[in-house]
Amino acid sequence: MPSYTTSQRISISQFISFTQAKESIAAKFLKAHDWNVERALDSFYQSGSGNATVSPIQQNLSKLFDQYRDNPEDSPDSIGIDGAQQYLTDLGVELDEVAHLGICDLLQCPSIGDFERETFISGWRSVSTGDKPYDTTSRQAQYVELIRRKLVADPAFFKQVYRNAFKLAKPDGQRSVPVESAVDFWTMFFSSEKGGIEWNTASTKWLDLWTEFYQSHCKRPVNKDLWNMVGELVAKTREANGESLEWWNENGAWPMAIDDFVSHVKEQRKTAGDSMDTS
Repeated sequence: MPSYTTSQRISISQFISFTQAKESIAAKFLKAHDWNVERALDSFYQSGSGNATVSPIQQNLSKLFDQYRDNPEDSPDSIGIDGAQQYLTDLGVELDEVAHLGICDLLQCPSIGDFERETFISGWRSVSTGDKPYDTTSRQAQYVELIRRKLVADPAFFKQVYRNAFKLAKPDGQRSVPVESAVDFWTMFFSSEKGGIEWNTASTKWLDLWTEFYQSHCKRPVNKDLWNMVGELVAKTREANGESLEWWNENGAWPMAIDDFVSHVKEQRKTAGDSMDTS
């Protein structure tokens, strides 16, 4: 296997990220141009070698990705926390809004504050069209507005983003989300203030009731099943007549924490009367 210096390895990685060419091809063109990436790329495309391997949008997205890398030498295909924060700022996205998690879903981020080149490019390519490529931050900021509107208007999309957020909310190497983090994410997803859907209503402050109940009665880290079923609980209570809880069946396949919560709400209503404000 050929031996390359660190700087040559970086040049090869950059060349491949633009062209998706094999390492041997990258090294061939780079050697011919004294390891100057820009000249090697020009030669590659002028020779016709790149006609079938890369598109203009892919080139543009790769260049855009490079602008935000934290450590190009050690991690040429990753954007870390500092670069991610700057990228989101340039898109006009706040860290604590649901649209941020919509972007993480689109780009399949392994964790919050971590973007990988391959999924960054494939994600933005998947929503681009011939006449509207999302290959600049200004165009991507326009797509963020679509994400914001879709989160509120499309229940299936909201569900997809919410479920994907489980892996982002849990610590690396853990199988569950700590209670404090879960409450923070639920508050973000289930209130309109940060771009989520409103769960509290005039008659029942569902979000407040649930988070207070879980913190005081359950106190356990949230596993994936409970995380997903909380989303289903929100959807059921938001349906027509869903607040009555007549749909609930104690023999249903709900997690114990939700069974206990529904029983808790029913008991409160029974004690105080159906007309009470359960806030």
